[in-house]
Amino acid sequence: MKSEAPTHSNNNTKREFAQFFLEVGCEEIPAGMICGAAKELQIILNKYLALEKLTDGTEVIAFGAPRRLVATCPHQITGPPKSAAFDGQNAPTRVAQGFAAKYGVGVEKLFVVSTPRGEYVAVEQLVAGRAAAERLAEIVPRAIAEIPWPKTMYWTGASGLRFIRPIRWVVALLGGRALRLEIAGVAAGAATTGHRFLGKSSIAVSSYNDYLGKLEKNYVLALPAKRHEKVDRELSKLAAGKGLRVHADAALLELVVYLNEYPSAILGNFDPTYLELPEEILITVMRDHQKYFALRRRDGRLAPNFLAVINLDRDAKGLVCAGHERVLRARFADAKFFWELDQKCRLADYLPKLASVVFQAKLGSYGEKVERIRALSRWFAEQWFARGIQQARVAHADRAAELAKCDLVTGLVREFTELQGIVGGLYAKAQGEPEEVCWAVYDHYRPTGLDEPTPRNLTGATVSIADKLDTLVGCFAVGLAPTGSSDPFGLRRAGLGVVKIILERKLPVSLSESISAAARGLFGYSPKLKVTPEIEKSVGDFLVERARYVFLEREGFAYDEINAVLAAGADDLVDAQDRIAAVREIRKTRNFEPLAVSFKRVRKILEKAGSEKKWRFPAVRPELFQEEAERKLHAAAHRVAAEAQGHKKVRGYREALQGIAKLRPEVDEFFDRVLVMAEQEDIRRNRLTLLAELLSEFSTIADFSEIVAAEK
Repeated sequence: MKSEAPTHSNNNTKREFAQFFLEVGCEEIPAGMICGAAKELQIILNKYLALEKLTDGTEVIAFGAPRRLVATCPHQITGPPKSAAFDGQNAPTRVAQGFAAKYGVGVEKLFVVSTPRGEYVAVEQLVAGRAAAERLAEIVPRAIAEIPWPKTMYWTGASGLRFIRPIRWVVALLGGRALRLEIAGVAAGAATTGHRFLGKSSIAVSSYNDYLGKLEKNYVLALPAKRHEKVDRELSKLAAGKGLRVHADAALLELVVYLNEYPSAILGNFDPTYLELPEEILITVMRDHQKYFALRRRDGRLAPNFLAVINLDRDAKGLVCAGHERVLRARFADAKFFWELDQKCRLADYLPKLASVVFQAKLGSYGEKVERIRALSRWFAEQWFARGIQQARVAHADRAAELAKCDLVTGLVREFTELQGIVGGLYAKAQGEPEEVCWAVYDHYRPTGLDEPTPRNLTGATVSIADKLDTLVGCFAVGLAPTGSSDPFGLRRAGLGVVKIILERKLPVSLSESISAAARGLFGYSPKLKVTPEIEKSVGDFLVERARYVFLEREGFAYDEINAVLAAGADDLVDAQDRIAAVREIRKTRNFEPLAVSFKRVRKILEKAGSEKKWRFPAVRPELFQEEAERKLHAAAHRVAAEAQGHKKVRGYREALQGIAKLRPEVDEFFDRVLVMAEQEDIRRNRLTLLAELLSEFSTIADFSEIVAAEK
């Protein structure tokens, strides 16, 4: 925290450490929300502390555990590396003296701290006290109230605050002294609470480090990194002791870290006969229902063992482990029962039952959705086969689409919903369907995120795109487009999946034609459900925005390169990706960015004259040219345009852009020697027409006016 009054190097000046520390204790927070809430708290507190000028740039650190959110603003400021601050004789250098003077202390007050980057010099940050305490008493309750949660609750005595869970205690310290504030009717103090079963119910703390040490003695590892390290170490040790390895699952590891305050791993066993079930089923039951880690033998096969993480110090008598084994045995027995029961009839026999399962009230049943997906899948396969993609098999696409949703009415998926699609693929394989169809059914929900793999074959990609597009167009048509944070049908995820499949497989997909095909399918389902051109455009814009996100976050293109290319058209995403790559490469050349500046100037001139979109320009009339610079630009533009057209036909965008960039001398000379807004109307219109044609012709690859030129 920053001092409220100037500090001096006079050692007689009375100071106190300005460490700010906050803990909000409550009932157990859902594990998946803790990390996000801590990040939001960090952002909010940093914002308020900066506005109130209570820091000298020191960032708040925030983290969480099942029953607490913690934030601290360290009183320690890290400065230059030790190697720069002290010479070979360990004497302070000018760097150290300057750092000490900046914070009003003598160099003897500096000390060395170890960081992940090496050893650095640090200084204690100090505060005068009262004014900061008063401001923090206002800031902290406001910050807690502003944390955005997916859902909140209100409880008796909460004084109007809505929070994820009832708040039970608050620790708020500044310089070791408790702040006078309340959150949800709970007065802040200097006492925290240990582990619910193993620790003390009241533990006095005086600082952040004191807090961490005392909590650990009371079986709470407050820092997520320490919990993560403990879990990882114990899982590996137990697995290695059996000659096994842990089935990799980063998401589950993250989850158990936030489920437990003092996590400990235990090893359990199950009946090896259950290994007859497909491993996808076994792993899903262990992971999604019990939060257990699967184990593999050296040859990669599943072992009849599991690892559980418990919120206890140990399980000395094995009672907890025995309980987990009983629960898992029951879950596996259910899975085996449904696996055998479901296969007494063929997968396709479940199709009629989908007529009674509602997809969406205005969009009909899953049975009707299946028919739309089949039609759209056939359309895609026919399009791609006609373009020479031999893997596009119409019959396989139709069969996979027909079977894709059948497992929704099986007993196994009703019991274990996470297995939808997977169960259908497994049943199809067990019943002798073509392998390509089986994998397509298995994969057709993929990808559900940017980092998840896409379907492994083209048939799966076909069904996946058809399914997602039908959902997107249908939901937009009935007014269910995403708004703000609301997206109940996962349309953002669906759009991302469509884009990712198209780009990864480099599929020749016209977004507008595909959306129109999906719209026709919806109209066939219900003639009253009309998808207007405006709705189709909205879906197209939505997908382009998803593509923009992929290009920026996954491909690493610059935002202005993306904007420039998408402004020139994005109906073919693979083509757009090629054009962005070409722009990124060619912008490194010396002529490109100056030419982009000139194009921006051209656009501004045209917009000031009435915008080329509103004003219909006549053809350029060379006989009206008065300056040699006009003639040279016109001739060069026609020559380069002809060359560029040839390159664009074979997607040689890099070569086309190189040719366009060579126009820079003619463009520069035009602006140096020609007055565009001439007094004579016919001369003025002719020059504007020349610029309009130039802009139009060379903006088919990218709108160069969107490129942000580097500052010189």
